[in-house]
Amino acid sequence: MNFCIQLSAYCPDHRLGGRRLYQNMLDQAALADCLGFDSVSVTEHHLINILLMPAPLQFAVKIAAVTARVNIITSVLVLPLHDMRVLAGQLVCADIFTDGRLLAGVGRGAFAFEMERMGVPLADSREKFDESLTVLQKLLSEEEVSWDGKYYQFAPLTIMPRPATAGGPPMMLSALAPEAIYHCARRGFHIQTTPLSGDRRRMLEQVDAFHRGRVEAGDRGEALTLSLSRVAFAAADETDARAKTKLAHHYYGQFDNVFDGPGIVERGLIAPLPRRAPIEETARNLHICTAPEMVEQLMPYAEAGVDRFILNVNFGAGQTETLESIQRFAEEVMPHFTVAKCCADSPAPARQHERG
Repeated sequence: MNFCIQLSAYCPDHRLGGRRLYQNMLDQAALADCLGFDSVSVTEHHLINILLMPAPLQFAVKIAAVTARVNIITSVLVLPLHDMRVLAGQLVCADIFTDGRLLAGVGRGAFAFEMERMGVPLADSREKFDESLTVLQKLLSEEEVSWDGKYYQFAPLTIMPRPATAGGPPMMLSALAPEAIYHCARRGFHIQTTPLSGDRRRMLEQVDAFHRGRVEAGDRGEALTLSLSRVAFAAADETDARAKTKLAHHYYGQFDNVFDGPGIVERGLIAPLPRRAPIEETARNLHICTAPEMVEQLMPYAEAGVDRFILNVNFGAGQTETLESIQRFAEEVMPHFTVAKCCADSPAPARQHERG
C-alpha cells in the first residue's frame, strides 16, 4: 500500500492569508517528497475556508517545481465548474509542466453552497458531469472532435498541444457510494473515495465495490487502482492524540455544515456547527493516534486491497506539529507497508500502471 499527503488547505480565519497558507502546503509536499511518500493530492474548492484551493492545476505545477519524484493528484477537479475545451488544454499543459507526474482525479462536486453560487446546483451536477467527462475524454484522445449535446455544442476542433501520452494524464473518478464505485470501476476507471467519518464497515463496502467492478471490467480492470482518503494524524502520544481529535471534531462541524447541512457561510468562513456524532464516534472512525496504533489501524486497508491511502492531515493543527506528524508517519508507520524512498533516489516514479 502506498501513501499520499492530502494538501487540503484549511484557513481558520482571514489573518493566515493565502501566501502563508499555500507555503505551508508546499513545505508539506517537499517533506513528503523527501520521505518517500508516493504522492501528494490537491483539492478543488471555492469560496470556503476548508479544502481551499481554487487553482488546483496551477498549484500542481508549483508543487512539481519544489519536488523531484512524488506524483501529484487532483482530488478532485470539479468538472461541472469548467469548460472542457479549456480544461483539456490546461490538463495537457499541466501534465507537461509536472514532467508527467500528474494524476487527474475528477468529480461532480460535493458542497451545495459553492456549487450553487458557481451557477451549477448540486442537484443538476450529475448530468453535466457525465456529459463533461465524455467530452473531456474525447478531446484528449481524438484530434477532431465535434459535439451536439445538452451542455456542449461545438463544431470540429482539436485541442492543442496534443497530449504527451495517448489520452492525456491518467484519470481517476471520485465516488462515495459503493454502487457508484462499482459502476465506475466496471467502466475501467481508477477510483478515489473516502468513508469520510464513517466506520470500518463503510470502508469495506467501498473497497468491495471497487474490486467487484474491477473484476467485471476484464482486461481493462487489471491495472486499476483504488485510492482512499481519510483524516489521519500520527500523534506524539495519547495526550496529543486526544487534543488533535478535538480539533478534528471541530473541523468536521464545518465540513458537515456544507456537505449535508444548512451551508451557513459568512465572508468565506464556514460556521462550525455542533456535530450530530459525539466526539467518541469521531475518535473511533478517524485515524488520530500514536504510530504503533496507526500501524494496527491501517492493516485492514492493506489487507482489503487499498492501493493508496491518502492522509488528510490539515484539520487545525499547527504547521510544525503537522510536519512532525508527517515525518513520524514516514519513519514509524510506512515501513510496515511499503519500502520508502528518499530524496537521493532516482526522479519521478513510473506511472504506466496508472494509465486507464
